[in-house]
Amino acid sequence: MPIISGRRAFLELLKQEGVEYVFGNPGTTELALMDAFAVERDIKYVLGLQEAALMAMADGYAQASGKLGVINLHVAPGLGNAMGMLYDAMKANSPVLVTAGQQDLEYVVAEPVLTADLPTLARPFVKWAAEVHRLEDLPTYVHRAAKTALAPPMGPVFLSLPGDILKNEADLDLMTPTRVAPRVRGDAEAIAVAADLLAKAERPVIIAGDAVAQSNALGELAELAELIAAPVYVEFVPNTASFPASHPLYRGSMTRSQAGVREVLDRHDLLFSAGGDLFTWSLPSKVEPIPHGMPLVHLDTDPWQIGKNYPATAGIFGDPKATLPEITAAVRERMSGGQRAAARQRLHAMSEAAMAERHVLKEKARALAGHSPVQPLALLEAIGAMLPKDAVVIEEILSSAPGARSLINSEDAQSFFALRGGGIGWGLPAAIGAKLALPNRPVVALVGDGSALYTAQGLWTAAHSRIPVTWVIFNNTSYRILKQRVVAMRGMAEQTDTFVGMELNDPPVDFVGMARSFGVKAERARSVKDATDLIAQAIKGNAPMLIDVEMDRSYKPV
Repeated sequence: MPIISGRRAFLELLKQEGVEYVFGNPGTTELALMDAFAVERDIKYVLGLQEAALMAMADGYAQASGKLGVINLHVAPGLGNAMGMLYDAMKANSPVLVTAGQQDLEYVVAEPVLTADLPTLARPFVKWAAEVHRLEDLPTYVHRAAKTALAPPMGPVFLSLPGDILKNEADLDLMTPTRVAPRVRGDAEAIAVAADLLAKAERPVIIAGDAVAQSNALGELAELAELIAAPVYVEFVPNTASFPASHPLYRGSMTRSQAGVREVLDRHDLLFSAGGDLFTWSLPSKVEPIPHGMPLVHLDTDPWQIGKNYPATAGIFGDPKATLPEITAAVRERMSGGQRAAARQRLHAMSEAAMAERHVLKEKARALAGHSPVQPLALLEAIGAMLPKDAVVIEEILSSAPGARSLINSEDAQSFFALRGGGIGWGLPAAIGAKLALPNRPVVALVGDGSALYTAQGLWTAAHSRIPVTWVIFNNTSYRILKQRVVAMRGMAEQTDTFVGMELNDPPVDFVGMARSFGVKAERARSVKDATDLIAQAIKGNAPMLIDVEMDRSYKPV
């Protein structure tokens, strides 16, 4: 084999793994790699100004493309800065290879500045973490990392790259990539048990999770839902479009509370979770969300999730794309003529009810369109009505999100992405990664003002690399969701109307000025029409643009 440097070998290994971009912010331990990039033509280096923003870019790219995202960080502080967004990537099962430069192995023992035990630091938030100690092992480590990140259930991995590993030369066998085939078919006996339960259910309900979108199984789930006439809810914090929003069985999200879920499930006699999150709560409750004795059919690509919190009557480890057709076929065989007729009647009734509910929601939103400041529901409806059908929506608007999934259609697995982990700041930079993954589709990011301020440096990357993303800032000059939560506690904050640490209006942040300082075109909108006109202009202009919308600050239920 030819003599090759570690830096050159690393890039060649990434090419073997199909890598198109490396997101990064370099430091001294990455200089050898940056020197290799000086003559690299196949992989583009995407420079960012802060590691949290870069981590979300790599995450957004990996989710939207389904390919391996790669980010290169600078030693312990760089990895530390990225940890919040790495947590989000872990929760979203995003296949990202996170690398960090390490000081040369020959003097790590001296504890030089910026060094740390990097794999140990990363390990809680990744599937696998390691440090390369011999250049000869670099191919094994890179291929192992890529295989692990992309194997179901997907997720981030970490590799520490000491400086001397990149600088040294050796006679290397670069080997070849390995892929674990993702279409795992569920166990036949478990499918039979599930089919018996689903065929007999008179009021089944489905929760669709991100695994459905990740395996591109929206059509397969819709076929089963139609057969058994089950309404479909998406999981609490979905970061994908796991069911077509225009489908008559689509019901959006349940209220994210134990009492709210129980209210829905009390109307049903069986729960089928297709990769759904059952259930991640924000606050404890004495209310049991699932009625006692309700049968649960639980399909997931991650065996850890099956029956994790609630016992599964039928637990199926399998890929939705491969397994749902087998479940549907088995259910069809078991349904009697009477059961099929009852399902058709339910389907007709649900379709009529869904159309009526959607009409009421849209009328309510349109009635608010003339209000000033702008009402979130009105803006969501107007955006949904004007976006191109192939638009990709990135959503991180938290307290303004109710109604978003019903008013902004998400029809395919790459049409809608939202914050999953809960660490805010993800949406603004994730949209940049999504646009790099889907360059022929317009990308519109709906982001709260509080969230945007965590990773505003991402705007510079869009300007610098000429990545045409449209950001719509839902600016209520506050951490509005925290106000809502503290009011629900019925404590002193509610009684005194005083919210410590939740106001962002003294002074208000000038998002337009900030965006322009980063090189991004920006305008302010004070009405729904202003906002939609500017969004249309931004999409047509095919250049990065930020639109700051002055939103209603109220936080109490209307």
